Amino acid sequence: MRILLLTPPMTQINTPYPATAYLTGFLKEKGYDVAQADLSLELFLRLFSSQGLLEMAQIVESQKGGKKVKLPYTVQSFLLQKDAYARRVEPVLRFLQHQDSTLAHRIVSPDFLPRGPRFSILDEMDDGSDDNLAWAFGQLGTQDRAQFLASLFIDDVADFIRDAIDPRFELSKYAEKLAASAASFDPILSSLNSDPTYVDYCLDELTTALLELHSPDFIGLTVPFPGNVYGAFRIAARVKQQRPQVRIAMGGGYANTELRTLSDARVFDFIDYITLDDGERPFLSILESLKAGLSGPYLRTFMREENKVVLHSDVSLHDIPFRNAGVPTYEGLRLKEYPSLCEMLNPMHRLWSDGRWNKITLAHGCYWKKCSFCDTSLDYISRYEPQSAPGVVDRMQKLITETGDTGFHLVDEAAPPKLLAAMSKEILERDLSVSWWGNIRFEKTFTPELVELMAQAGCVAMSGGLEVASDRLLKLMEKGVTVDQVARVTHAFTQRGILVHAYLMYGFPSQTVAETVDALEYVRQLFANGCIQSAFWHRFSVTAHSPVGKNPGKYGIKLVQVPSTFAVNDIAFEDSSGVDHDALYPGLKKALYNYMLGVGLEEDVRSWFDIAVPKTTVPKNFVSNALSPEKTRHLKLQV
Repeated sequence: MRILLLTPPMTQINTPYPATAYLTGFLKEKGYDVAQADLSLELFLRLFSSQGLLEMAQIVESQKGGKKVKLPYTVQSFLLQKDAYARRVEPVLRFLQHQDSTLAHRIVSPDFLPRGPRFSILDEMDDGSDDNLAWAFGQLGTQDRAQFLASLFIDDVADFIRDAIDPRFELSKYAEKLAASAASFDPILSSLNSDPTYVDYCLDELTTALLELHSPDFIGLTVPFPGNVYGAFRIAARVKQQRPQVRIAMGGGYANTELRTLSDARVFDFIDYITLDDGERPFLSILESLKAGLSGPYLRTFMREENKVVLHSDVSLHDIPFRNAGVPTYEGLRLKEYPSLCEMLNPMHRLWSDGRWNKITLAHGCYWKKCSFCDTSLDYISRYEPQSAPGVVDRMQKLITETGDTGFHLVDEAAPPKLLAAMSKEILERDLSVSWWGNIRFEKTFTPELVELMAQAGCVAMSGGLEVASDRLLKLMEKGVTVDQVARVTHAFTQRGILVHAYLMYGFPSQTVAETVDALEYVRQLFANGCIQSAFWHRFSVTAHSPVGKNPGKYGIKLVQVPSTFAVNDIAFEDSSGVDHDALYPGLKKALYNYMLGVGLEEDVRSWFDIAVPKTTVPKNFVSNALSPEKTRHLKLQV
């Protein structure tokens, strides 16, 4: 039986999403013939080619038919320079793929790249000239400067595709709005039955090529996010059209969170099986049943029977222990062709788009699993099962041997501090030269001593949730941290040269305008005192599987339930506080953008808002006081 595992478009384009690598490694250990491909990368490379750009330009011009049609500026700019874009796109991609580093000297020259709307960011920097980028890149930073300009070039092309060819297209997601908490399958089905866009045509073409190359008997689709769902169904439709005998299974984060109450049988016109939670045992059960010609047993697997959706989950089957789930393998993926982008002049922010990081997990689930906004009732959070430190480092060494890359992104919900300490010691004992980063809780266990150990072992960055930056709301969230504690922990990291990114949240139930303004003041002080280098505001949403979603009355909100036969996750709600949080977002976003560039850190936080907001009640020296020797001298290594 030949198995093909696919990642549908679109995910981040600098590194593969790890799900197929994990499942490929596991199934190969079980003796299966497995191949994998990343259609997110494949589609990107097809669109961002000389052929692709010229074909898309021709489509737009033929639609105009010689008539004067008002087009978006992004489209006008591209069409005026289409030949230059087509001429430069492949050399630029080779540079971003680290295959032609000397091209940097041409890219930074003023006449090499066609320049569209994205380059207007240069106008925000004093005189707007490239020479003015010296504040960010210095006199010898040619490679980084070229990467930044080349990334603007790529973004210009992506904007053209979105505005002229397919409004659903973005670099990291495709048709996301169709699938985000989609109560009905109708919008996805309607799009699948509509005339294909050029992007659709290319995806169909790439799917056909993979079928001819691998001749699979079974296809597995990983769907981690709403922005992969339409692509997955498009791929499945093409497979069923061309090779109806091929069986198709779908799993991943989207299915695990949003499809748990699925009842629309039309989904199974495209997909034969939908699995929930960890995929190893459910996939293995399906494959064993197919090999034996039997109908089961299955574990957490949706199927269609007599035109009804049925969930099979045999009590005799159990998940594969996390430490026995095998070593991920990237075999078959085009690792050297992932481009590295630098879209923002912030060293921490660029980690998500720059560099090809091996993905690795220290533990299944979350050791804290109390946060009220998190999907704590689901298996991927609730079942905590750590790997051993030697086991983690064994996987690192195997991946280094396979890929040649020594960078690792720890993709845990929250990396356990005790395991991070043990892993760091193991790395140092084996004298490995690695770089790694991941996500943590900013808890007091991360003392300067532990941070020092992690830094020596190769830690270069950490992200974590500060969330609402309000002690009252942090307590309501059961986050288990305080604002001054976060200040001390983040400062310990940055003092050791480790970059820090903070996840921020606004609009939590009962949050007032004054608390939002105070939260921004806390954030300003964290930046000003060198505690964090990067951050991002997320709008709070109620998810069906979180404590807030399970018990909304406790948080003073009322859920607005919508009947669903397809996806259920984000749930609309009514908050008795009546605060217009959306009106506050532009000010929060503007402030954060400037803070990440080191600008406006002395400004009154009210100046960022276009609406009247109250003066902050946070003392101007709150964070500096939290960092005083009197407050930090009691900290001890707790591992």
